[in-house]
Amino acid sequence: MFLIQKTIIAFMTARKTKEMNMLEGTLGDKILKFAIPLALASILQQLFNSADLAVIGRFDSSASMAAVGSNAPVISLLISLFIGLATGANVVIASLIGKGQKEKISEAVHTEYLLALLCGFLLIGIGIPSSHGILLLMGAPEEVMHKAILYLRIYFLGMPFFMVYNFASAVLRARGDSERPLIALVISGIVNVVLNLFFVIVMDLSVAGVAIATDISNGISAAYMTLCLLKEETPYRLSFHKLRIRKEYLKQTMEIGLPAGLQGVVFSLSNVVIQAAINSFGSAAIAGASAASTFETMCYYVVNAFAQTAVTFTSQNYAAGRYERCKEVYRKTMLYGTLITFTLSLVFWFSRSFILSFFTNDPEVLHYACIRLLLVGTLEIGTGLYEISGGCLRGMGHSMTPAILTIIGSCVFRLIYVNTVFVWHRSFVTLFLVYPISWVITGSMVLYAYFSTRKLLLG
Repeated sequence: MFLIQKTIIAFMTARKTKEMNMLEGTLGDKILKFAIPLALASILQQLFNSADLAVIGRFDSSASMAAVGSNAPVISLLISLFIGLATGANVVIASLIGKGQKEKISEAVHTEYLLALLCGFLLIGIGIPSSHGILLLMGAPEEVMHKAILYLRIYFLGMPFFMVYNFASAVLRARGDSERPLIALVISGIVNVVLNLFFVIVMDLSVAGVAIATDISNGISAAYMTLCLLKEETPYRLSFHKLRIRKEYLKQTMEIGLPAGLQGVVFSLSNVVIQAAINSFGSAAIAGASAASTFETMCYYVVNAFAQTAVTFTSQNYAAGRYERCKEVYRKTMLYGTLITFTLSLVFWFSRSFILSFFTNDPEVLHYACIRLLLVGTLEIGTGLYEISGGCLRGMGHSMTPAILTIIGSCVFRLIYVNTVFVWHRSFVTLFLVYPISWVITGSMVLYAYFSTRKLLLG
């Protein structure tokens, strides 16, 4: 144990002295070096989270699997706002680095860490009392309601850990470190899988067991990231006695992060409406859609990783006045992000029988899962049109524009579609066509906004 502790400390000590120079040198290799660990971190997180569904589906029941799966849009709805704020934290610190104002970074770091804690406890206060009402509004089937409420309430108890991990990761990513957030997820994810098996198979805790396992694993990732910041070099080092909200950095975080968060909230709200439509097809449809969403979400995380990369690289270079590099950041993040996403989506589609078998062998559940995987998973590349373009806009300080356009093109359109086209032609296929259609609409608008804004700001 002592040897392991020494190894971990030695690694963090060696790694903390390495700061990626985003302002000089070639961009392609740096973008890949930054984005790939970020994508792997998100994919691993999704894999470990999907262990909840896989363990429940294999060792409990389809009803329990549906109870866990039906909570995904609810959880996304309530935490999206705060994840957006983490994006704002990234931009604030990356901009300070780009401007060379390192003396202000320490204040920003402590503001963001304290903000993470406050947001986490706020999510507990919102999530637990509202769980029953939200699931009722979504039309969750009666047979899964009790288990769904139990899972959601336990899940939200771990939100302070979840928020600390995301904000601490934003701090490290701002300086070019996307590797240690990945390490944190690997460690916590392995713990999550082991605890899932223990709590469900040995302790027979069903959905409560997987929720408890998730909270514990989130606590481990938060502790690891906090330890990283405590051992960072100045000005990134965390000291608990310096925790204080500075209005300057809070305002900047809100200006960038709040529109992104509101976009996520409204986006999730539209997904809640779609989840309610899925629920109307019964437990098998809920379970199948939940299983397929695991893999389409992994594809999305690749796009999102390059979008986050675009935010960080653009923030530093725009703040430093390196406008041509900003244009190159856009070209390379869009190219790499869409190409890798498309490749991964094809891998999932052609191996669908194998990967879905980890969740269930129920033919009806598999039928619904394949429909979603075909119509959404294989076309996930479309999200890159607005996510990566929007990331570059946020990096240049324009966060409201992509938020509004995404809300209109994806969220509002989906609400109209579900209440018109889906009602007139009610089928599982009709329902899931809403995703690729909305991506084309949203992508077209955000692309136009990006190139128009770039012409004005970058020449």
